[in-house]
Parts: sequence; structure tokens; C-alpha cells
Amino acid sequence: MHIQRLELTNFRNYDELKFEIPPGISVFQGANAQGKTNLLEAICFVATARLSRSVPDKELITWNALQEKLPFARISADVHRNERDVQLEIILRPRSVHFEDNAISVPIQKHIRVNGIARRAFDLVGQLNMVMFSPRDIDLISGEPALRRRHLDITNSQVDPQYLRNLQRYNKVLGQRNHLLRQIAAGNAHLDELAFWDEELVKLGTYIVFQRNETISKVSDLSNPIHDQLSGGKETLSLRYQPNIAPETAKFETIDDVEQTFNRALTAAREKELARGQSLVGPHRDELRFLANEKDMGTYGSRGQQRTIALSIKLAEVSFMLAQTGQMPVLLLDDVLSELDSQRRQHLLDAIGEYQQVLVTATDPDRFPPYFLSQAARFTVENGTIKSDDS
Repeated sequence: MHIQRLELTNFRNYDELKFEIPPGISVFQGANAQGKTNLLEAICFVATARLSRSVPDKELITWNALQEKLPFARISADVHRNERDVQLEIILRPRSVHFEDNAISVPIQKHIRVNGIARRAFDLVGQLNMVMFSPRDIDLISGEPALRRRHLDITNSQVDPQYLRNLQRYNKVLGQRNHLLRQIAAGNAHLDELAFWDEELVKLGTYIVFQRNETISKVSDLSNPIHDQLSGGKETLSLRYQPNIAPETAKFETIDDVEQTFNRALTAAREKELARGQSLVGPHRDELRFLANEKDMGTYGSRGQQRTIALSIKLAEVSFMLAQTGQMPVLLLDDVLSELDSQRRQHLLDAIGEYQQVLVTATDPDRFPPYFLSQAARFTVENGTIKSDDS
């Protein structure tokens, strides 16, 4: 799998970009704030309909475009996969633009097309699989649990269309159920009205929990040997999934085990949920921990350890996606060499040498060894333009 062509219009730094991307390794160099990160974020967005980090869609449209009568942003990618080509496109259009106290309120409509035909997000996700690593991924280890859940959801959605459908439906059911809990607490609805929403929550949430558990188990196994190499044999890495519906010691052999556990947890939490007017049980409250030599790196890890763990996990996810889909995902590395010491930098460069397509950004190309640059296509990014260094 690889991207053949990328087109951007009014997206972040890019007023207009039409760019052919070769397979293999491409290095994009340039000063800060020139558009390197936004290039990778555009690929992330056209692959998953969202960024790897939480950014409102309105911030993806250039300021100048928002001043136009019909503002929009467009991201398009031609992708080669499974001996066929597919064209992916997302157009962002504000419903209206309101100026309130010098702040902009922009409700965004997202139009998705696959091969020119209007589709929904779950038809898009999985057409282009990608793994992105950036210095911000240290927050995956030490940040809020929502970041880890979001990351799990992006990974699973790319390899399992049913996961994304269930997740979207689960979030809608969760909102409806929370509203009903508040209505019951206020005396405006009956307790027996919860039965339908309980059943839906368990049905959808069970699949999410089971798939998260399976994915984490596989990624944990794949990441340990990678981390062993990156840490110089000093650390053993394991990932520990903590589903909200069960204690840490719970083991899920089958999806029925998850469903039964979910039902029991929901029953036990009934009084607290009614008192608080919100759903307290389900995958929307799951947690994921990263253990190096059995120590929780979110709490006790140094920034260097956390960064290495995040990189180990991302490289493991490349292998995971390959095993699940039969397609090597595109690897996006955003200015990561500046964050690694020479030993870890060398291990990383050795690891990605055989990948089908890797896009790497850097402010200082001197951090790359000559042999690596000799086998890479090189580009300069400046003020929203990209030029080949070979031309």
C-alpha cells in the first residue's frame, strides 16, 4: 500500500498543493512552521477522517479561505492497494461563519467521497492504513485516558470496519442513555425505559471491549522485542488493558465473557448512575497502561522512557496492521530523530528500511546518516510549497 498523489486546497499551511509521492522513503526537510507536520496530518485526516490529535475541524481550513464567500478545504489522495487504485477525498465546508466577540464560530460539514462516490466515514476508514508517530505521542503514555482510548479507536477502526460502526453507534446510545438517566432522576421518565438502552449499550460496548482486548494483547506481544532492541535490552515492555467493566484481574476468553461481565457491572452500578445522571460503566471509561519491567511508565517513566515506549508501540502497530489486513500501512514520522539518541535513532532507521512507504519530516537532515539519505527521495518544505531536492 502506498500513496501515489496528494492534493490539498486551503488546508492548514497549504493554499494549493498537488504532489506526487514516490514509494519507499521520503524525507521532508524545512524550518519550523513551514508545513511539514501539516503534510502528514493531511494524510492522517484523509485516512481516518480525523487527526491523530484532537483538533476542531474548523481549524483545518486556512484563515484566508474562511473570508471567501464559499469557504472550503479539500484533501484528496490517490492510493494504490491490493493491486488496485482508490481515490479518497474529504471536503470541509462551514455551514456558516459567525463572528462573535472576534471569535469565529464555524459549524463544519464533512463531505467524504471514495472513487468519486459520496460515502460515510466507515466506508473511508481502512482504505488507506497509516501509523503516525510524533513527539506529541509521549502524551499517549502520560496523558489523559481519553488520549489512549482515542488511539485504540483509530488503530482498530483502520483494520475492522465493524469496530468503527459499533463505536459510532455506541457513542450515540451513550448520549441517549445519559439523557434518560437525568430524566429519570428528575422524575420525568420511568426506570423501565432504561432496558432498551441497557441492551444496546451492552451489545455495542461488548464488541468494542473484546476487540480492544484482542488488539492490545497482539500489540503487546509485537512491541516487546522492538522495545528490547530500542532500550538496549534493559527493559521488558508489556501493555495492560483495564476495561471499566471488570477488575484488572479479569480474563476474557470469549465475547460472551465480556457480555456477561458488562451486564453484571451495569446492574451493580444502577444506583450510582441514577444519582449522578450519567453512565459510569462501559468502554468510554477504559484505561490502558504501559509497563516496563513491571513499573507503570505513565507514573514512573522518564520522558526518554515514555518516548521510546511510544515509538515501540507505533512500530508494533505497523506489524499488527500488516498481519490483520495483508497490507503494509504507510508510516508517518514527524521530526522524531531530534527526540532520540544516536542508538535509538539507528535502530529506528534500520527498522523502517524495508517498509513500503515512509514519510519522514526533519528540521535538520544532518541527523540522517549518508547511507539513509542516499536511498531516500528528498524534498524541501517552505511556506506551504514542496520542492524536490533532486530536481
